[in-house]
Amino acid sequence: MSTPFPPIRRTPTTRRRSALKPWHYMPYVFVAPFFILFLSFGLFPLLFSAYASFFRWELSSGLAGMKWEGWGNYAFVLQLDALPWKQFFTGAFWSELHGLDFWRALYNTFWLGFASGLPQHLIAIPLAYFIHMKFRRARNPAIAMYFLPYITNTVAITLVFSSLFSRDFGVINQVLTGLAHFDVAGVRPLAWLFPDQNIDWGRPEYTRPIVAFIIWWRFVGWNTVLYLSALQTIPKDLYEAATIDGAGLWQQFRYITLPMLRPMILFAVTLTIIGNLQLFEEPFILTGGSGGVGQVAETVAMQMYKVGLTDGDFGTASAVAWLMFMVIAALTWLNNRYLGKKD
Repeated sequence: MSTPFPPIRRTPTTRRRSALKPWHYMPYVFVAPFFILFLSFGLFPLLFSAYASFFRWELSSGLAGMKWEGWGNYAFVLQLDALPWKQFFTGAFWSELHGLDFWRALYNTFWLGFASGLPQHLIAIPLAYFIHMKFRRARNPAIAMYFLPYITNTVAITLVFSSLFSRDFGVINQVLTGLAHFDVAGVRPLAWLFPDQNIDWGRPEYTRPIVAFIIWWRFVGWNTVLYLSALQTIPKDLYEAATIDGAGLWQQFRYITLPMLRPMILFAVTLTIIGNLQLFEEPFILTGGSGGVGQVAETVAMQMYKVGLTDGDFGTASAVAWLMFMVIAALTWLNNRYLGKKD
């Protein structure tokens, strides 16, 4: 009679190993590249810049050259102790404030952001409504035409506009002077309206409006697409009922379209705030990196680039970045409080 083999006793480790199947850990393997890249190029630089903002650090000196500065970098950027606070309600205070690098760049950033951002939405909302109501078969080609500037390379757009606004050979000056010299029976009827000589578009009073126009021209199509997508979700029954009740297009737009667009307006304005306060490419390329005469178009992002990569002061540049982060966060919160509230 054969002796039966004793049963194999499985230890907890053996059970755990046998229970670990490929489909248990393969999802983590698939998502691991994203988390590795995010931790390496997203979270780590973010946290390290916050850490570096409290140190005096020049990139050429390496990590060993980092010296603790505390809040000194933030105080150096803001320079609040250099302001004549007793003259706060006078022009001298604001003139002195505008003379400081960070505050001048912050003012330029707000100016460009407001001058280019507000018209985007004031034009994109009625434009999207017009396309939605009047265009049926040609809606997609029309919206593609408006969306094209958004997907075009920023460098190419800025270089094209630089050529258009060239003083000696630009198309804009040729058109304006041509209209001024337009002759009808020896009379120039448009001479009083248009300049008869080429305009120097590089002058300080023209630099910011040109940059704002380029930004507006590039992003108005993007906002139009956003609002058009939201308009397509509004039930047609609302418009039909309003038409039966005798409501015109303006009344339908005011009492139906705008309230229903409020969530998308919140989203689009939030993107505009975040994007316009980080302006870099358009003013940098148009002004050759200098910010124009008197730095009238130098934004905070340009100043951060100059301080960090040109001057090599990475600690101060990190402080500028985190100050701007707090400004963007505050404005985003205010926008959410205003547009995100429920009536």
